Amino acid sequence: MLKRYLALIIFMTGLLSASPGYTAEDAEAPKLAYFTLEPDLTTNFFTKGKELGYIQVRIEIMVASSADLSIIEKHQPLIRDTVVELMGKQTEDTVKSLAGREDLRKTLVKKINDLLLPETGRAIVADLLFTKYIYQ
Repeated sequence: MLKRYLALIIFMTGLLSASPGYTAEDAEAPKLAYFTLEPDLTTNFFTKGKELGYIQVRIEIMVASSADLSIIEKHQPLIRDTVVELMGKQTEDTVKSLAGREDLRKTLVKKINDLLLPETGRAIVADLLFTKYIYQ
């Protein structure tokens, strides 16, 4: 019986000491953060017929550091204007296709970074996600 307890204690001690430790690299790793453009953005787009198409999106902007969130918040009106302007120039095929949506996402990341570069001196936006994408 004593051998069983001793073996169990040695086993548990081995498990506890084998836990991974944190290194200096982990502390310096960038902490990604997200900023939601609220309220949702709604605009119209070009259709093949005489009717207007409407698109509504909710966008999450991913930045490399939580310190950059204040920069995004400060420049939110400029970002919103850029997004609405670019979305309004899209065709029906671009809005409705998955490949078009992905191209639009990549274009928005580039446009927003180009827009903020003179203001901040560096690229702020790491990525962009559509968390809501409705078209009619």
